[in-house]
Amino acid sequence: MADKMAAKVEAFKPQRNIELFSGTYFAACTVGGVIACGPTHTMVTPLDLVKCRRQVDPKIYSSNLSAWKQIYRAEGVRGVFFGWSPTFIGYSLQGAGKYGFYEVFKNLYGNTLFPSAPQTLVYLGASASAEFLADIALCPLEAVKVRMQTTLPPFANSLREGWGKVVKQEGVGGLYKGLYPLWGRQIPYTMVKFATFEEAVSRIYKFLGKPKEAYNGLQQTGVSFLGGYIAGIGCAVVSHPADVMVSKLNADRKAGEGAGQAIARIYGNIGFGGLWNGLPVRIFMIGTLTAFQWLIYDSFKVYLGLPTTGGH
Repeated sequence: MADKMAAKVEAFKPQRNIELFSGTYFAACTVGGVIACGPTHTMVTPLDLVKCRRQVDPKIYSSNLSAWKQIYRAEGVRGVFFGWSPTFIGYSLQGAGKYGFYEVFKNLYGNTLFPSAPQTLVYLGASASAEFLADIALCPLEAVKVRMQTTLPPFANSLREGWGKVVKQEGVGGLYKGLYPLWGRQIPYTMVKFATFEEAVSRIYKFLGKPKEAYNGLQQTGVSFLGGYIAGIGCAVVSHPADVMVSKLNADRKAGEGAGQAIARIYGNIGFGGLWNGLPVRIFMIGTLTAFQWLIYDSFKVYLGLPTTGGH
């Protein structure tokens, strides 16, 4: 009887029919990135909305809770999730590039070009390369999102309206005016996110005393969740000053003003301390976000019969 039950359980386990490091494998990782990033970023839109507004104007709300109450009373649930559409589309595209290209570059750098390089350098190089490309897709949507969320009354009430207004007023270049600060925020963020995750997962398995292969898929994804939370805290701190500056630039950059001029002017107004406005909220938001992203991503890989990330 036990043998029959075991056979049934085995029959329902996903079988690996995707060759590692093949085109199909990288395509699967790209889809996993979409699933991991688009919905999770959209879920935390209420946190992101308040964070962005408090970064631009620290006095706008007395607390996060009072902010949500105030927004909900005035605008209902739609107001609390204001900016969800550019968030969902933008971070779905970014997730596709970030996770998909990370797997591509990790294989390229670690197995082909620099097989003797330290693994941490491979993780850092692969994640930086992947995020560089992913941000090109994210930037226009992020520009519209930030303008919608940080201006009162709103710059636009929908993604279509916001996109059209930016292009009409500033041309297509207006959608990319925050690209350099976005790279400044996202590339260090992703480098810390991936390298810390890989190291954290490796150390967790060493602490547990068994190799990753000794654990089932559910247990491995639990390790991914814990490693993701640890990585999320680190990358939230590292990238926060640039995150504040991106919000400020999109909300308060004057026509014809160069990026360097705008950054210098804004920094002169807010000072070093102003670069850390909203950090506790972002640590909670990014820690939770990153943990669930790794959980979803690696669960998708397990579903396809692929190994989880890290711990090799």
